[in-house]
Amino acid sequence: MPIYCVNKHAQSNGDHEVHDVTSAHGCLPVPWNRVDLGYHPSCTGAVAKAQRYYANVDGCRWCATLCHTS
Repeated sequence: MPIYCVNKHAQSNGDHEVHDVTSAHGCLPVPWNRVDLGYHPSCTGAVAKAQRYYANVDGCRWCATLCHTS
């Protein structure tokens, strides 16, 4: 089961991106810019948990593609 995190700092469009920490895509934020979201069977659960922290959340287009919307 993948481990997910979300960027603490929003992208230029205001979204906080959810990332699969176990991914090999090289798109992870630096450790000090992450909130750990734990293990989830898919990015859907990770995005839901990230929305507890931030109003605008999106999946990373490279490592959480099923949850990438913008």
